[in-house]
Amino acid sequence: MRSIHELGTRGAARARRRALRLAVALAVTAALAGCASSGAQVSAAMPGGLAATATGSPTPRPTPSASPAAAPATTPAAGPTPTSTPAPTSVAPAHTPAPNAGPVSIGWVGDTSFGKPGSHPTTPGQIFATVPAPALHADVMLANLETALGDDIPMTKCATGQQNCYAFEAPTSAAAALKAAGFAGVNVANNHTMDAGSAGVTATDAALTAAGLVYAGRPGQITYFQRGGATIALLGFAPYYFDDDALDLAAAQAQVREASAHADIVIVMDHLGGEGDGMQHVRPGEETYLGEDRGDPIAFSHAVIDAGADLVIGSGPHVLRGMEWYRGRLIAYSLGNFANFHNLTITPTSSVTAALHVTLRPDGSFVSGDVVPLRLVTPGSPQPDPSGAAVDVIRSLSQSDFGPAAVTLSATGAVAPPQ
Repeated sequence: MRSIHELGTRGAARARRRALRLAVALAVTAALAGCASSGAQVSAAMPGGLAATATGSPTPRPTPSASPAAAPATTPAAGPTPTSTPAPTSVAPAHTPAPNAGPVSIGWVGDTSFGKPGSHPTTPGQIFATVPAPALHADVMLANLETALGDDIPMTKCATGQQNCYAFEAPTSAAAALKAAGFAGVNVANNHTMDAGSAGVTATDAALTAAGLVYAGRPGQITYFQRGGATIALLGFAPYYFDDDALDLAAAQAQVREASAHADIVIVMDHLGGEGDGMQHVRPGEETYLGEDRGDPIAFSHAVIDAGADLVIGSGPHVLRGMEWYRGRLIAYSLGNFANFHNLTITPTSSVTAALHVTLRPDGSFVSGDVVPLRLVTPGSPQPDPSGAAVDVIRSLSQSDFGPAAVTLSATGAVAPPQ
């Protein structure tokens, strides 16, 4: 049981987080309003993400009902709706699909980096050279970008000689390498956001935008883009005030509701949980690592689905975790490490990794999915794994951790709802 002092300290910390988020949101809102009044194009991906090309936000769609039995609202949402969680039901709130939109395939891999200062591959794309083509084949291929991007920007995260502090940086050309490998976007909300300080954040955003990649995870950011006639909203969260804060569930829900009011499909990426080989199981409650509060992955994932998310895809533990079916929506808690260059430890457990593909209808409902098993080899490149170990690991963890809510995973990696 936590002490009164600990609870008070945690409460004060979260109050400060909310104040910081509010300040950022007000500043961004003011900037957007100023752009809109001048007739400039405004990106709903705040700040700097690729979004719809219309002036202002995308056209709102009806706000999702609190449950499938309730009639959908007919008035477009003007902003975030109240942050209370709707009562759970068997399926998530229904969406109103875009006319003539077709199914969209979404791919997800875990933590991806390109080395650290003084230790990079000859070319950034080298780490993807052994990836089998089917692993990165999707309409929207996504990854967790576990690094700052910048050309010789000083690292500011770790003090000289500091223990248990890890800072990653890759040249800005790594963004083009991601694009060339088949990626459409990345999550930038994680514990490496500030490795090169605010200059690194600015350089990362600029590099991603120049490469034509969408991204999400900055405070208050919702990134909208189009695929197959459907409007997709992309959000990223991590347990830090300098990212979209996963510890503030009420704010996260409000943001997801806002996204759901303007998009057909809402994808939430997160970076949560403890780290290491001993952290494969997902248990209720908050997780920590090196004294940091790394969030409650189950509570967060359920909360954003209650608010209207159609797919929750996670990273952070550096190992595979199970997959849960919740209110008709898939939660993939961690796909482990995907690619790196000598800066993520490769063990027999962490070397087993995978790519996930999920196809959703324009109303957010599930069509199909599959897991492509991979194996990391030194220096951190993913290769095909004929043994299919990842499929067995994910199936076992899912059944152990989620019981009747575990996804069904066939021997060939096909993903389906619980039987």
